[in-house]
Formats: sequence, structure tokens, C-alpha cells
Amino acid sequence: MSTRSTAEPERRSREQRTSDSRTRILDAAVSCLVESGYAGTTTLTIQNRAGVSRGRLLHHFPSKENLLVAAAQHLATSRFAADGLARADLPDADVDPGPRLDRAVEVMWWTYQQAYFWASVELWTAARTDPALAEALLPAERRLGAAIRQTVDVFFEDYADPARAALVRETLLTAMRGVALTYGFDPRDPQTDPHLEQWKQLARMLLLPEGG
Repeated sequence: MSTRSTAEPERRSREQRTSDSRTRILDAAVSCLVESGYAGTTTLTIQNRAGVSRGRLLHHFPSKENLLVAAAQHLATSRFAADGLARADLPDADVDPGPRLDRAVEVMWWTYQQAYFWASVELWTAARTDPALAEALLPAERRLGAAIRQTVDVFFEDYADPARAALVRETLLTAMRGVALTYGFDPRDPQTDPHLEQWKQLARMLLLPEGG
């Protein structure tokens, strides 16, 4: 057996272990953010929850700021790609564009009920008075925001010109973010939130011929 044939599986095994430990750290950090908030999340609690050594944690993430930003982005991007906006199951627009548009609005609203939103909220709030965190957070948030906008534009591209679709997109995203924040102190059923029906009506009025 050649040296190369044995070295390749060993190298892949090391890479897999490294990837696994990094994922455990990020998942633990998100859980701590959601459960304990930014102030209650320390590198020690993350380390213990992830079941890794101090050296392993610092190898992946030398600072708390970069760790927590990476954690929030890790969950957001993985959920976004796996079963959120990017893979939304929407009705055929050619059959009846109204239900497709309604479903798109529902999926957009669903993303604001997930753990990654609340992890991000913790970071946004802390970043207001923490320049180091703000500096680490801003580029990651801009990348994720651009990806979300690009995906939402696909929902709306068949209904209106790009300028009008962008106006609806930004109005909905901003309104949903604001309403979702109130769930932090006033939890309720998001499926029966009266704003949801208002957003659907707004989208139909602005994007469908004669208001849908």
C-alpha cells in the first residue's frame, strides 16, 4: 500500500474532525445567545456546551466577537439554504398568481420566527455600544442581507418591474422585522397575527394586476 493511499483518508479524517468541532462550537454559541442573551453568553459556557477544549475553541475563534458573529451567520445561512427562503415550495404562478404571492409572504414572515433571528437581534443590540462587535458584525450582515434580497426578488420578479418589486420587498422586510421584535416581550401565534393578512393584501395590491 502506498504512503499516499493511507495519507489521504487520514487527512480527510482530520479535516472532518475539524469541521465537526467548528460546527459544534457554532451551534452551541447560537443556543447560548438565544437562551441567555449576549450578556449571558461567554466563551466558557460555549466551550462547555460544545464539549471542546479551550485550545480548540481559540484555534477556531480567537475572539468572542468573531465567534458570535460567525455563529449567528452560520445558523442563518444554513437554515436559509436548507428549508427557508431559498427552497420555498410555492404554488405555480401561471395557474393562479395570488396564492403564490400569499405563500411567499408567509415564508418571509416565517423566517422572523426562527432562532437565528433572535440570535441576530442579540448581536444587533449589543453592537450598538460595542464597536469591536459592530465592526465584526457589519460585513457578515451585509452579505446575508444581499442574499435574502436576491432570493425575495425571485419571488416577485414575475409580478412587476424591478423597481416596484424592490419597493414591496423592502417594505415587507422592514415591517416584518419590526413586528417580530415585539414578540420578544409579547409572544403570540405568528400565523394569526393580523399583520400577516395586511402584508398579503399589500403585496397583492402593488404587484398583481388590478390588485389581484
